[in-house]
Amino acid sequence: MSDPVQFPANRPLRPLPALVFASRWLQLPLYLGLIAAQGVYVVHFLVELWHLIQAAFGDKHALELLVNAIGYRSTVPVTSLNETVIMLVVLALIDVVMISNLLIMVIIGGYETFVSRLNLEGHRDQPEWLSHVNASVLKVKLALSIIGISSIHLLKTFINADNYTDKVLIAQTAIHAVFLLSALAIAYTDKLMSAAEEARH
Repeated sequence: MSDPVQFPANRPLRPLPALVFASRWLQLPLYLGLIAAQGVYVVHFLVELWHLIQAAFGDKHALELLVNAIGYRSTVPVTSLNETVIMLVVLALIDVVMISNLLIMVIIGGYETFVSRLNLEGHRDQPEWLSHVNASVLKVKLALSIIGISSIHLLKTFINADNYTDKVLIAQTAIHAVFLLSALAIAYTDKLMSAAEEARH
């Protein structure tokens, strides 16, 4: 059997394929927009953290802002930080961090996979997961991140369960279960595809 024809690595593309291939750069404004959204999350995190610190030192206005932000309601007026309020605020901060991590994975992994290489090989700050990222790996990581975010939301809801109806609690639990099953299905499908690819080689 004859060897496959080898084409020069840097041969110029014909006009139409070149246009189609260059269309990947249309995604660049989307990733830049996600970077801007990341900045908004950083500002939101710092504001909530500052309000928590102020409330810890007895600032009533900051405490009121925190209570309203987390949607906490009690039959007894909240006049100082209590364990439930602190826990809900901290979970909200963790939620922001996890969504921020999700944004980073989409921005860096998506750009590397679908737009252009970042050429970070050998860089001391290269994320470990980026060295073997592809569309399938990114999809599984995103699914797992969404489950983590959903878990935080569900925990916040159960801690503050008195302010939600049974219908809302059941709905959020069911949605979380759907996310979990979807992630398992994605991971299993990726495993099957990887096994088939290894079998061909």
